[in-house]
Amino acid sequence: MHGEYKVVGGKLVVVDLEVRDGHLRDVSIAGDFFLEPAEALSDIREAVEGLPAEASLDEIASAIRAKLRPDAAMIGFNAEAVAVAVRRALGAKDDWRDYDWQIIETGPFTPPMHLALDEVLAKEVAAGRRGPTLRFWEWERPSIIIGSFQSLKNEVDLEAAEALGIQTVRRVTGGGAMLAEPGNSVTYSLYVPGSLVKDMNFADSYAFLDAWVLQALQSLGIDAVYKPLNDIASSKGKIGGAAQKRYSGGTVLHHVTMAYDMDAEKMVKVLRIGREKLSDKGTTSAVKRVDPLRSQTGLPREEVIARMRQTFVSLHGGSAGNITPEEMAAAEKLAAEKFSSDAWLRHIP
Repeated sequence: MHGEYKVVGGKLVVVDLEVRDGHLRDVSIAGDFFLEPAEALSDIREAVEGLPAEASLDEIASAIRAKLRPDAAMIGFNAEAVAVAVRRALGAKDDWRDYDWQIIETGPFTPPMHLALDEVLAKEVAAGRRGPTLRFWEWERPSIIIGSFQSLKNEVDLEAAEALGIQTVRRVTGGGAMLAEPGNSVTYSLYVPGSLVKDMNFADSYAFLDAWVLQALQSLGIDAVYKPLNDIASSKGKIGGAAQKRYSGGTVLHHVTMAYDMDAEKMVKVLRIGREKLSDKGTTSAVKRVDPLRSQTGLPREEVIARMRQTFVSLHGGSAGNITPEEMAAAEKLAAEKFSSDAWLRHIP
């Protein structure tokens, strides 16, 4: 069995091994990394040799660190990198680092185009034509995005929205309505193989897929927590919400919008947020429901996103990616035919 892993900003690690009687045998470690002293390579090989084939990434990495001589210097790779290559050799696909993540950051798109890209990229991952991907959004214009199963007339004051130049669209995921504006919102999507969240129920998968975001926010001084089912919050209030859709083939679309500098008064004007919805939030004012990232960090929006990206890469790996011309063309067609249409927007009046 053969596995490779290229460390982000580092070197290539290559592992060849066999599995006999449920254990790793004849382990070979190679690559273009640097290691001093050279004899430490035998420490790494011996640490992996004989491990159970079902050993987790953390168990493999811990075994390597425990075996490695104290004066060893691993340059361009580390114990986790070797563990990733081992698991890839075994064909394991249930840990973040078992995948080569792409991170997409583009210029602004219209709301229908963003929703179309979500569907196109998720289906490309399901078809095996694209690897797992994290995409950060930039909004071209203000938008109200309602959930797939919400009533348009019950959620949105369309006259007020149109008067304020806010476009209303409907997404493919469930959940509630939200207001997003250029420069005031932080939105991202994950296109995730189903194997990453196998054996998890929906509630657990929500928290699991956003754990890295909580760590990023906490590193900025926010006491961020996850509130089931789908809210990211702090002691000062709600920050954002997540939504999911599962596609055939098991791929999960998981997207999140967080408030950076939300105009809460505008939100109340265009969204019909009633007392019943607010009753379980412990507040009597819609305005108090959202406390943006700007007030809690004091940082520019770009720095908040940069910390999120940095945290994701440090935890899970990832390299810069892009949207292919074929994906863009498919999304443009879908945006025009579906997500810009009255038929889709008003299918629940």
